[in-house]
Amino acid sequence: MSVWQALGGRRYLRSVWPWRAVAYLGGGALFGAVVLVVLLSGVVVGGALAVVLVGVPLLVLTALAGIPVAGVERWRLGLVGAGPSAGDGHRVPGQPGLRRWLATRLQEAATWRELAYALLLAFVLWPLDALAVVLAAGVPLAMVAVPVLVAVDGEAKVAKLWTVDSWAGAGATAALGVLLLGMGAYALGVVAAGRAALARAMLTSKDSERVTELVRSRVRLVDAFEAERRRIERDLHDGAQQRLVALTMTLGLARLDAPPGPLADQLARAHEEAGQALAELRELVHGIHPKVLADYGLEAAVADAADRSPVPVDVELELPDRLPQSVESAAYFVVCEALTNVARHSGADRAHISGGYDDGRLVLCVRDDGHGGADEAVGTGLTGLADRVSVLDGRLSLSSPPGGPTLLRVELPCRPRRRTDL
Repeated sequence: MSVWQALGGRRYLRSVWPWRAVAYLGGGALFGAVVLVVLLSGVVVGGALAVVLVGVPLLVLTALAGIPVAGVERWRLGLVGAGPSAGDGHRVPGQPGLRRWLATRLQEAATWRELAYALLLAFVLWPLDALAVVLAAGVPLAMVAVPVLVAVDGEAKVAKLWTVDSWAGAGATAALGVLLLGMGAYALGVVAAGRAALARAMLTSKDSERVTELVRSRVRLVDAFEAERRRIERDLHDGAQQRLVALTMTLGLARLDAPPGPLADQLARAHEEAGQALAELRELVHGIHPKVLADYGLEAAVADAADRSPVPVDVELELPDRLPQSVESAAYFVVCEALTNVARHSGADRAHISGGYDDGRLVLCVRDDGHGGADEAVGTGLTGLADRVSVLDGRLSLSSPPGGPTLLRVELPCRPRRRTDL
Protein backbone atom coordinates (compact mmCIF):
# COMPACT_ATOMS: atom_id res chain seq x y z
CA MET A 1 0.00 0.00 0.00
CA SER A 2 1.20 3.53 -0.81
CA VAL A 3 0.37 6.97 0.54
CA TRP A 4 -1.62 7.69 -2.63
CA GLN A 5 -3.83 4.67 -2.02
CA ALA A 6 -4.19 5.57 1.66
CA LEU A 7 -5.49 9.05 0.76
CA GLY A 8 -8.72 7.51 -0.47
CA GLY A 9 -9.41 5.75 2.83
CA ARG A 10 -11.55 7.09 5.65
CA ARG A 11 -8.91 6.37 8.27
CA TYR A 12 -6.12 8.30 6.65
CA LEU A 13 -5.83 10.86 9.46
CA ARG A 14 -5.72 8.10 12.06
CA SER A 15 -3.08 6.07 10.19
CA VAL A 16 0.69 6.42 10.06
CA TRP A 17 0.65 7.79 6.50
CA PRO A 18 0.51 11.51 7.42
CA TRP A 19 3.54 10.99 9.65
CA ARG A 20 5.33 9.06 6.93
CA ALA A 21 4.58 11.84 4.43
CA VAL A 22 6.06 14.40 6.84
CA ALA A 23 9.12 12.17 7.38
CA TYR A 24 9.55 11.72 3.62
CA LEU A 25 9.31 15.42 2.78
CA GLY A 26 11.21 16.61 5.84
CA GLY A 27 13.95 14.08 5.22
CA GLY A 28 14.06 15.16 1.59
CA ALA A 29 14.58 18.77 2.65
CA LEU A 30 17.50 17.87 4.93
CA PHE A 31 19.04 15.42 2.47
CA GLY A 32 18.70 17.85 -0.43
CA ALA A 33 20.51 20.56 1.52
CA VAL A 34 23.38 18.15 2.20
CA VAL A 35 23.50 17.16 -1.48
CA LEU A 36 23.64 20.84 -2.46
CA VAL A 37 26.64 21.45 -0.23
CA VAL A 38 28.44 18.34 -1.50
CA LEU A 39 27.86 19.13 -5.18
CA LEU A 40 28.87 22.77 -4.88
CA SER A 41 31.96 21.83 -2.88
CA GLY A 42 32.97 19.19 -5.40
CA VAL A 43 32.54 21.50 -8.38
CA VAL A 44 34.26 24.51 -6.79
CA VAL A 45 37.20 22.63 -5.28
CA GLY A 46 37.58 20.29 -8.25
CA GLY A 47 37.43 23.15 -10.74
CA ALA A 48 40.00 25.16 -8.78
CA LEU A 49 42.41 22.21 -8.61
CA ALA A 50 41.79 20.99 -12.15
CA VAL A 51 44.65 23.12 -13.48
CA VAL A 52 47.11 20.91 -11.56
CA LEU A 53 45.15 17.73 -12.45
CA VAL A 54 44.45 17.07 -8.78
CA GLY A 55 40.86 18.19 -9.13
CA VAL A 56 40.04 15.90 -12.06
CA PRO A 57 39.35 12.83 -9.87
CA LEU A 58 37.22 15.03 -7.61
CA LEU A 59 35.18 16.23 -10.58
CA VAL A 60 34.70 12.61 -11.67
CA LEU A 61 33.51 11.70 -8.18
CA THR A 62 31.14 14.65 -8.28
CA ALA A 63 29.73 13.41 -11.58
CA LEU A 64 29.15 10.03 -9.91
CA ALA A 65 27.50 11.60 -6.87
CA GLY A 66 24.09 10.82 -8.34
CA ILE A 67 24.64 7.09 -7.72
CA PRO A 68 24.64 7.21 -3.89
CA VAL A 69 22.01 9.96 -3.95
CA ALA A 70 19.76 7.72 -6.05
CA GLY A 71 20.42 4.81 -3.70
CA VAL A 72 19.27 6.85 -0.70
CA GLU A 73 16.23 8.13 -2.60
CA ARG A 74 15.18 4.62 -3.62
CA TRP A 75 15.39 3.60 0.02
CA ARG A 76 13.36 6.66 1.05
CA LEU A 77 10.62 5.72 -1.42
CA GLY A 78 9.74 2.95 1.01
CA LEU A 79 8.52 5.60 3.48
CA VAL A 80 5.57 6.34 1.21
CA GLY A 81 5.15 2.80 -0.11
CA ALA A 82 6.53 3.54 -3.56
CA GLY A 83 9.45 1.13 -3.68
CA PRO A 84 12.23 0.24 -3.93
CA SER A 85 11.14 -2.71 -6.06
CA ALA A 86 12.44 -1.68 -9.48
CA GLY A 87 15.98 -1.99 -10.72
CA ASP A 88 18.41 0.90 -10.99
CA GLY A 89 19.39 0.30 -14.62
CA HIS A 90 23.08 -0.26 -13.85
CA ARG A 91 25.00 -3.12 -15.44
CA VAL A 92 27.42 -5.43 -13.70
CA PRO A 93 30.94 -4.77 -15.07
CA GLY A 94 32.23 -7.60 -17.18
CA GLN A 95 35.55 -7.61 -15.32
CA PRO A 96 36.47 -6.78 -11.72
CA GLY A 97 38.45 -3.69 -10.83
CA LEU A 98 37.90 0.00 -10.13
CA ARG A 99 38.88 1.17 -13.61
CA ARG A 100 36.40 -1.15 -15.29
CA TRP A 101 33.68 -0.11 -12.84
CA LEU A 102 34.28 3.59 -13.53
CA ALA A 103 34.29 3.04 -17.29
CA THR A 104 31.01 1.12 -17.10
CA ARG A 105 29.29 3.70 -14.90
CA LEU A 106 30.40 6.70 -16.97
CA GLN A 107 29.03 5.08 -20.14
CA GLU A 108 25.60 4.34 -18.68
CA ALA A 109 22.58 6.55 -19.21
CA ALA A 110 21.38 5.63 -15.70
CA THR A 111 24.41 7.37 -14.16
CA TRP A 112 23.65 10.67 -15.86
CA ARG A 113 19.95 10.35 -15.16
CA GLU A 114 20.76 9.94 -11.47
CA LEU A 115 23.09 12.96 -11.60
CA ALA A 116 20.27 15.00 -13.16
CA TYR A 117 18.01 13.96 -10.30
CA ALA A 118 20.69 14.90 -7.75
CA LEU A 119 20.94 18.38 -9.32
CA LEU A 120 17.16 18.73 -9.34
CA LEU A 121 17.02 17.68 -5.70
CA ALA A 122 19.79 20.06 -4.69
CA PHE A 123 18.48 23.18 -6.44
CA VAL A 124 14.70 22.74 -6.74
CA LEU A 125 13.10 19.90 -4.81
CA TRP A 126 14.44 20.30 -1.30
CA PRO A 127 13.24 23.94 -0.93
CA LEU A 128 9.80 22.83 -2.12
CA ASP A 129 9.83 19.94 0.38
CA ALA A 130 10.71 22.31 3.19
CA LEU A 131 8.07 24.83 2.10
CA ALA A 132 5.37 22.12 1.98
CA VAL A 133 6.21 20.92 5.49
CA VAL A 134 6.28 24.45 6.91
CA LEU A 135 3.01 25.55 5.30
CA ALA A 136 1.03 22.35 5.78
CA ALA A 137 2.32 21.31 9.20
CA GLY A 138 4.43 24.07 10.76
CA VAL A 139 1.93 26.92 10.48
CA PRO A 140 -1.11 24.90 11.71
CA LEU A 141 0.91 23.58 14.65
CA ALA A 142 1.95 27.13 15.53
CA MET A 143 -1.71 28.14 15.51
CA VAL A 144 -2.64 25.20 17.76
CA ALA A 145 0.05 26.32 20.23
CA VAL A 146 -1.31 29.90 20.47
CA PRO A 147 -3.30 29.31 23.73
CA VAL A 148 -0.14 28.09 25.42
CA LEU A 149 1.83 31.13 24.26
CA VAL A 150 -0.94 33.49 25.40
CA ALA A 151 -0.97 31.83 28.81
CA VAL A 152 2.80 32.26 29.14
CA ASP A 153 3.47 35.66 27.53
CA GLY A 154 0.01 37.24 27.40
CA GLU A 155 0.07 37.40 23.60
CA ALA A 156 1.20 35.46 20.55
CA LYS A 157 2.04 36.41 16.99
CA VAL A 158 0.75 33.90 14.45
CA ALA A 159 3.08 33.37 11.48
CA LYS A 160 4.25 36.97 11.99
CA LEU A 161 0.97 38.13 10.44
CA TRP A 162 -1.32 38.99 13.33
CA THR A 163 -1.19 39.20 17.10
CA VAL A 164 -3.56 37.35 19.43
CA ASP A 165 -3.87 38.68 23.01
CA SER A 166 -7.24 37.37 24.15
CA TRP A 167 -8.49 33.95 25.19
CA ALA A 168 -11.32 34.09 22.70
CA GLY A 169 -8.95 34.83 19.86
CA ALA A 170 -6.53 32.16 21.08
CA GLY A 171 -9.27 29.53 21.13
CA ALA A 172 -10.52 30.48 17.67
CA THR A 173 -6.96 30.43 16.31
CA ALA A 174 -6.31 27.00 17.85
CA ALA A 175 -9.56 25.62 16.40
CA LEU A 176 -8.64 26.98 12.98
CA GLY A 177 -5.18 25.45 13.40
CA VAL A 178 -6.67 22.00 14.07
CA LEU A 179 -8.81 22.30 10.94
CA LEU A 180 -5.86 23.44 8.84
CA LEU A 181 -3.71 20.67 10.32
CA GLY A 182 -6.17 18.05 9.07
CA MET A 183 -6.30 19.64 5.64
CA GLY A 184 -2.52 19.96 5.66
CA ALA A 185 -2.17 16.25 6.36
CA TYR A 186 -4.04 15.50 3.15
CA ALA A 187 -2.02 18.12 1.29
CA LEU A 188 1.23 16.61 2.52
CA GLY A 189 0.05 13.19 1.38
CA VAL A 190 -0.66 14.51 -2.12
CA VAL A 191 2.69 16.33 -2.30
CA ALA A 192 4.57 13.27 -1.00
CA ALA A 193 2.84 11.02 -3.54
CA GLY A 194 3.69 13.38 -6.40
CA ARG A 195 7.23 13.79 -5.16
CA ALA A 196 7.68 10.01 -4.96
CA ALA A 197 6.24 9.55 -8.44
CA LEU A 198 8.77 12.03 -9.82
CA ALA A 199 11.66 10.30 -8.05
CA ARG A 200 10.52 6.90 -9.21
CA ALA A 201 10.14 8.07 -12.80
CA MET A 202 13.65 9.56 -12.88
CA LEU A 203 15.47 6.86 -10.91
CA THR A 204 13.88 3.80 -12.47
CA SER A 205 12.74 2.87 -15.93
CA LYS A 206 10.20 0.57 -17.46
CA ASP A 207 13.01 -1.41 -18.99
CA SER A 208 14.65 -1.94 -15.60
CA GLU A 209 11.33 -2.97 -14.10
CA ARG A 210 10.80 -5.46 -16.90
CA VAL A 211 14.31 -6.77 -16.41
CA THR A 212 13.67 -7.10 -12.68
CA GLU A 213 10.48 -9.05 -13.29
CA LEU A 214 12.27 -11.19 -15.90
CA VAL A 215 15.01 -12.02 -13.38
CA ARG A 216 12.41 -12.89 -10.78
CA SER A 217 10.59 -15.16 -13.22
CA ARG A 218 13.86 -16.86 -14.12
CA VAL A 219 14.61 -17.42 -10.44
CA ARG A 220 11.16 -18.95 -10.00
CA LEU A 221 11.83 -21.23 -12.97
CA VAL A 222 15.16 -22.29 -11.47
CA ASP A 223 13.46 -23.09 -8.16
CA ALA A 224 10.76 -25.08 -9.95
CA PHE A 225 13.40 -26.88 -12.00
CA GLU A 226 15.34 -27.81 -8.86
CA ALA A 227 12.18 -29.06 -7.18
CA GLU A 228 11.41 -31.22 -10.24
CA ARG A 229 14.96 -32.61 -10.25
CA ARG A 230 14.61 -33.59 -6.59
CA ARG A 231 11.24 -35.23 -7.29
CA ILE A 232 12.67 -37.24 -10.19
CA GLU A 233 15.64 -38.26 -8.03
CA ARG A 234 13.34 -39.45 -5.24
CA ASP A 235 11.09 -41.35 -7.66
CA LEU A 236 14.02 -43.12 -9.30
CA HIS A 237 15.72 -43.85 -5.97
CA ASP A 238 12.60 -45.15 -4.22
CA GLY A 239 11.03 -46.78 -7.30
CA ALA A 240 13.09 -48.08 -10.20
CA GLN A 241 16.33 -48.37 -8.22
CA GLN A 242 14.73 -50.45 -5.46
CA ARG A 243 13.11 -52.72 -8.04
CA LEU A 244 16.48 -53.26 -9.74
CA VAL A 245 18.05 -54.06 -6.38
CA ALA A 246 15.32 -56.64 -5.74
CA LEU A 247 15.76 -58.06 -9.25
CA THR A 248 19.53 -58.34 -8.78
CA MET A 249 19.10 -60.16 -5.50
CA THR A 250 16.51 -62.51 -7.02
CA LEU A 251 18.77 -63.33 -9.95
CA GLY A 252 21.68 -63.88 -7.60
CA LEU A 253 19.70 -66.34 -5.50
CA ALA A 254 18.41 -68.11 -8.62
CA ARG A 255 21.98 -68.34 -9.90
CA LEU A 256 23.08 -70.03 -6.71
CA ASP A 257 20.20 -72.53 -6.80
CA ALA A 258 20.53 -73.39 -10.50
CA PRO A 259 22.53 -76.49 -11.43
CA PRO A 260 25.56 -76.06 -13.67
CA GLY A 261 24.61 -75.80 -17.29
CA PRO A 262 23.18 -73.38 -19.87
CA LEU A 263 20.52 -72.09 -17.45
CA ALA A 264 23.12 -71.20 -14.86
CA ASP A 265 25.17 -69.37 -17.49
CA GLN A 266 22.14 -67.37 -18.63
CA LEU A 267 21.28 -66.48 -15.02
CA ALA A 268 24.88 -65.35 -14.46
CA ARG A 269 24.76 -63.08 -17.52
CA ALA A 270 21.35 -61.71 -16.45
CA HIS A 271 22.71 -61.08 -12.96
CA GLU A 272 25.69 -59.16 -14.36
CA GLU A 273 23.48 -57.13 -16.71
CA ALA A 274 21.14 -56.23 -13.84
CA GLY A 275 24.14 -55.17 -11.75
CA GLN A 276 25.43 -52.95 -14.56
CA ALA A 277 21.97 -51.43 -15.05
CA LEU A 278 21.76 -50.74 -11.32
CA ALA A 279 25.19 -49.06 -11.36
CA GLU A 280 24.24 -46.90 -14.36
CA LEU A 281 20.95 -45.94 -12.73
CA ARG A 282 22.76 -44.91 -9.55
CA GLU A 283 25.10 -42.72 -11.60
CA LEU A 284 22.11 -41.22 -13.38
CA VAL A 285 20.32 -40.50 -10.10
CA HIS A 286 23.50 -39.00 -8.68
CA GLY A 287 23.85 -36.74 -11.74
CA ILE A 288 20.26 -35.53 -11.54
CA HIS A 289 20.45 -34.45 -7.92
CA PRO A 290 22.81 -36.23 -5.51
CA LYS A 291 21.17 -37.39 -2.32
CA VAL A 292 24.20 -36.31 -0.29
CA LEU A 293 23.56 -32.72 -1.39
CA ALA A 294 19.92 -32.80 -0.31
CA ASP A 295 20.63 -34.56 2.99
CA TYR A 296 23.96 -33.13 4.15
CA GLY A 297 24.52 -29.93 2.20
CA LEU A 298 27.09 -28.44 -0.15
CA GLU A 299 30.19 -29.11 1.95
CA ALA A 300 29.58 -32.87 2.05
CA ALA A 301 28.53 -32.97 -1.61
CA VAL A 302 31.72 -31.21 -2.75
CA ALA A 303 33.81 -33.62 -0.68
CA ASP A 304 31.96 -36.53 -2.31
CA ALA A 305 32.56 -35.09 -5.80
CA ALA A 306 36.26 -34.70 -4.98
CA ASP A 307 36.46 -38.34 -3.86
CA ARG A 308 34.85 -39.48 -7.10
CA SER A 309 37.23 -37.45 -9.28
CA PRO A 310 39.96 -39.41 -11.13
CA VAL A 311 42.35 -36.51 -10.43
CA PRO A 312 43.36 -36.11 -6.76
CA VAL A 313 41.55 -33.12 -5.25
CA ASP A 314 42.23 -31.20 -2.04
CA VAL A 315 39.19 -29.58 -0.46
CA GLU A 316 39.20 -26.57 1.88
CA LEU A 317 35.58 -25.53 2.25
CA GLU A 318 33.92 -24.30 5.42
CA LEU A 319 30.29 -23.23 5.51
CA PRO A 320 28.45 -21.96 8.61
CA ASP A 321 25.10 -23.51 7.79
CA ARG A 322 22.89 -24.81 5.01
CA LEU A 323 22.38 -22.41 2.10
CA PRO A 324 19.34 -22.00 -0.19
CA GLN A 325 18.73 -25.11 -2.28
CA SER A 326 19.12 -23.28 -5.61
CA VAL A 327 22.48 -21.86 -4.49
CA GLU A 328 23.76 -25.22 -3.24
CA SER A 329 22.70 -26.93 -6.45
CA ALA A 330 24.27 -24.30 -8.73
CA ALA A 331 27.53 -24.29 -6.77
CA TYR A 332 27.70 -28.10 -6.72
CA PHE A 333 27.21 -28.51 -10.46
CA VAL A 334 29.81 -25.80 -11.13
CA VAL A 335 32.29 -27.82 -9.08
CA CYS A 336 31.33 -31.05 -10.86
CA GLU A 337 31.69 -29.47 -14.30
CA ALA A 338 35.05 -27.99 -13.32
CA LEU A 339 36.35 -31.35 -12.05
CA THR A 340 35.11 -33.05 -15.23
CA ASN A 341 37.05 -30.52 -17.34
CA VAL A 342 40.12 -31.00 -15.16
CA ALA A 343 40.02 -34.75 -15.70
CA ARG A 344 39.32 -34.57 -19.46
CA HIS A 345 41.26 -31.60 -20.78
CA SER A 346 43.73 -30.06 -18.31
CA GLY A 347 46.36 -32.77 -17.96
CA ALA A 348 46.61 -31.77 -14.32
CA ASP A 349 48.17 -33.92 -11.62
CA ARG A 350 46.20 -32.32 -8.81
CA ALA A 351 43.29 -29.94 -8.21
CA HIS A 352 42.26 -27.80 -5.27
CA ILE A 353 38.82 -26.62 -4.17
CA SER A 354 38.57 -23.76 -1.68
CA GLY A 355 36.00 -21.28 -0.54
CA GLY A 356 33.49 -20.36 2.09
CA TYR A 357 30.76 -17.96 3.07
CA ASP A 358 31.60 -14.34 3.80
CA ASP A 359 29.58 -11.12 3.94
CA GLY A 360 26.47 -12.52 2.30
CA ARG A 361 28.26 -14.32 -0.54
CA LEU A 362 29.27 -17.90 -1.23
CA VAL A 363 32.68 -18.00 -2.92
CA LEU A 364 34.11 -21.17 -4.49
CA CYS A 365 37.42 -21.53 -6.33
CA VAL A 366 38.59 -24.58 -8.31
CA ARG A 367 42.28 -24.53 -9.27
CA ASP A 368 44.37 -27.11 -11.12
CA ASP A 369 48.04 -27.37 -12.10
CA GLY A 370 47.36 -28.33 -15.71
CA HIS A 371 48.54 -26.79 -18.95
CA GLY A 372 45.82 -24.11 -19.06
CA GLY A 373 44.37 -22.61 -22.20
CA ALA A 374 40.76 -23.32 -21.25
CA ASP A 375 38.10 -21.13 -22.89
CA GLU A 376 34.58 -20.89 -21.49
CA ALA A 377 33.31 -19.83 -24.93
CA VAL A 378 34.24 -23.26 -26.32
CA GLY A 379 31.59 -25.84 -25.46
CA THR A 380 28.33 -25.43 -23.63
CA GLY A 381 29.19 -26.80 -20.17
CA LEU A 382 30.59 -23.69 -18.49
CA THR A 383 28.41 -21.40 -20.60
CA GLY A 384 25.27 -23.06 -19.29
CA LEU A 385 26.59 -22.92 -15.74
CA ALA A 386 27.43 -19.22 -16.15
CA ASP A 387 23.85 -18.57 -17.27
CA ARG A 388 22.57 -20.51 -14.29
CA VAL A 389 24.79 -18.56 -11.91
CA SER A 390 23.73 -15.24 -13.45
CA VAL A 391 20.07 -16.08 -12.77
CA LEU A 392 20.94 -16.14 -9.07
CA ASP A 393 22.68 -12.74 -9.45
CA GLY A 394 26.04 -14.44 -9.17
CA ARG A 395 29.25 -14.29 -11.15
CA LEU A 396 31.41 -16.99 -12.72
CA SER A 397 34.90 -16.15 -13.95
CA LEU A 398 37.61 -18.27 -15.56
CA SER A 399 41.34 -17.58 -15.66
CA SER A 400 43.38 -20.05 -17.71
CA PRO A 401 46.52 -18.64 -19.33
CA PRO A 402 48.55 -20.95 -21.58
CA GLY A 403 50.81 -23.03 -19.38
CA GLY A 404 48.41 -22.80 -16.46
CA PRO A 405 47.29 -22.74 -13.79
CA THR A 406 43.53 -22.68 -14.39
CA LEU A 407 41.30 -20.98 -11.83
CA LEU A 408 37.50 -21.11 -11.90
CA ARG A 409 35.78 -18.80 -9.43
CA VAL A 410 32.08 -18.51 -8.66
CA GLU A 411 30.36 -16.00 -6.37
CA LEU A 412 26.72 -16.35 -5.35
CA PRO A 413 24.89 -13.89 -3.08
CA CYS A 414 22.79 -15.73 -0.51
CA ARG A 415 21.79 -16.02 3.11
CA PRO A 416 21.98 -19.19 5.25
CA ARG A 417 18.69 -20.95 5.62
CA ARG A 418 16.91 -20.86 8.93
CA ARG A 419 16.43 -24.17 10.64
CA THR A 420 12.70 -23.89 10.10
CA ASP A 421 13.36 -23.87 6.34
CA LEU A 422 15.37 -27.10 6.36
